Amino acid sequence: MSSLDIAKLDLMYVGIIIFTGLLGGVIAKKIKVPDIVLFLLIGIGLGPTIGGLLHVPADSTMNQLILTIGACYLLFEGGATLRFAVLKEIWITLLVIASIGVLITGAIMTAASVWMGIPIAVALVLGALTASTDPATLVPIFKQVPIKDRVSQTVMSESALNDAMGAIATFAVVAYVMGSGEFSLTHSLGELAYEAGMGVVLGAIVGYTAAFLMAHNTLGIFREVTPFVIILAVITVYLLADAIGASGFMAVFTCGVMIGNKEAFNLPMDHHEHEYLEDYVGNTALLMRMFIFILLGSQVDFHLLKEYLGVGIALLFIFIFIARPVTVFLCAGPDRRAKWTWKELVFMSWTRETGVIPAALVGILAGMKVPGIDVVGAITFIFILGTILIQAPTTALLAGKLGLLKTQEKK
Repeated sequence: MSSLDIAKLDLMYVGIIIFTGLLGGVIAKKIKVPDIVLFLLIGIGLGPTIGGLLHVPADSTMNQLILTIGACYLLFEGGATLRFAVLKEIWITLLVIASIGVLITGAIMTAASVWMGIPIAVALVLGALTASTDPATLVPIFKQVPIKDRVSQTVMSESALNDAMGAIATFAVVAYVMGSGEFSLTHSLGELAYEAGMGVVLGAIVGYTAAFLMAHNTLGIFREVTPFVIILAVITVYLLADAIGASGFMAVFTCGVMIGNKEAFNLPMDHHEHEYLEDYVGNTALLMRMFIFILLGSQVDFHLLKEYLGVGIALLFIFIFIARPVTVFLCAGPDRRAKWTWKELVFMSWTRETGVIPAALVGILAGMKVPGIDVVGAITFIFILGTILIQAPTTALLAGKLGLLKTQEKK
């Protein structure tokens, strides 16, 4: 097949994904479920096993490009939702649960996976990969369900922040699994600190620069083309971080935080410009979710899924009812500054969907040919679909039972 034929085929795939994704998004709104559920099901239907209309191999250049830029952009969007005002009250909880919490969840799931008979190397990757929550799922849910600000902002901020930490932990584990030599905890923690720290520094610099060029009263030379500045900032900061061995994911997340809080640096936009930028970011994030989840669904191996269905469901219940509650109560419970109530801790324990970033990382790791990634991918898919189908639809019900809805604040 010639290069032109390959380009035409890829273009057709792009058209199919956008068209079916748009239809899926409309249906998702009608039946009130997260759109990524429909995108996954659409991908399964279009994939080689059923429909045969979409066949993009996990190790193809197209798949890797989409997953890399998609993961980066969604982390950027997650960072842009975090507000400095919230950080003042709950920053200790966020810092602990988004770092140590990721390690606690990963350790519990690794131990549970080994107990279920999964090889230790594969269990380590699975534990790290599924340890973070999902802003792409949680942010839309909290826009629909009026949860008290203190709780909703904490859960959304945690999901945005720990995705970057989860990605860093995943690649650290993968480097160990695929590398050689003895494991050194001190060395690994040092590398993790460097990757995260330099990612934060680069993200802050690029984010502030982008915000300055978009919003400064006299020197905002790119005020009229803010969408292009956003794309350029995401690509630039990711590549810069990658070039110096820092975390590209942490960098794009921090970049999003800086741009999302540009008013704090006296760089405000007028209402029309802000609304335009917010719409653009939201629509672009929707496009990225379409591509990531439809592609992920199309690459599901049904034979592996069937083979690991029992183990996957067992691990899912350990994940929901043990790993997450233990993590929340250990990390948030002791925070005297935030003074969390037991009802708030229970709600945060339940609200933790797995989604976009683990899905994107599965595709990236598949392209890297990580040992056991087929098993990890099958179980991760079970986690994604399971948490979204079980937890997302019950968020409003649980919040009502616990008295955490905004309408219950004065009661």
